[in-house]
Amino acid sequence: MPLPLPNSEDQGARARFCAGLLRTPVCGYPAGMAKPTVGLTGGIASGKSTVAAMFRELRIPTVDADAIAREVVEPGTEGLRAIVEAFGEGVLAPDGTLDRKKLGDIVFRDGQARGRLNAITHPRIAARSAERMQELGRGEAPYLIYEAALLVENDIYRAFDALVVVAADEATQVARLRERDGIDEAAARARIVAQLPLERKIEVADFVVRNDGSVEDTREQVRRTHEALMARFGAGGTER
Repeated sequence: MPLPLPNSEDQGARARFCAGLLRTPVCGYPAGMAKPTVGLTGGIASGKSTVAAMFRELRIPTVDADAIAREVVEPGTEGLRAIVEAFGEGVLAPDGTLDRKKLGDIVFRDGQARGRLNAITHPRIAARSAERMQELGRGEAPYLIYEAALLVENDIYRAFDALVVVAADEATQVARLRERDGIDEAAARARIVAQLPLERKIEVADFVVRNDGSVEDTREQVRRTHEALMARFGAGGTER
């Protein structure tokens, strides 16, 4: 279970999360680091990570929000200690790592518990994201990629300089979910239905990458998107 970004109903958590990102190129372009940042999102099992990897092949640095969410609650971190203090040692696996399923069972049926978790994790995710993006922003790439699942749902996409949405047809999503998570078709379709409709994400996208064809077709779309972003931001990434 990836730890959630703030949902649209938790305005305080969303504000704290975005405030943390204001110290990064996502908002404001702090002195010495004028680096545009592109949000990358998509539907469940659409292949966001595949597309992010293709951008990395083009030497565009990427920051993975899900990976950072895991980092900030690794054993020995302040984040994990705070979660244990708030929810008890029952959320730990036998090896001392966070048992995301147990924690998810608690927070996704209890709004107050979810709020406590958000208050612990979101400032840490934002701070770690800021650090990572500042590090990457010192490089020569004209822009950065920030990959996260819920940018549109949480209205955070507006903070980015452009938004890339990865899309796939429902049959492809179902097949990938069944293979990836070992679930049946009904469960896979239920997960898709629980998400914001992909069409809503496409409506606000600057670029759409279809990832339900061949790998080479997806790679070509990423290449064209990259060229368009390069043209938009220029070699120095100066467009605001």
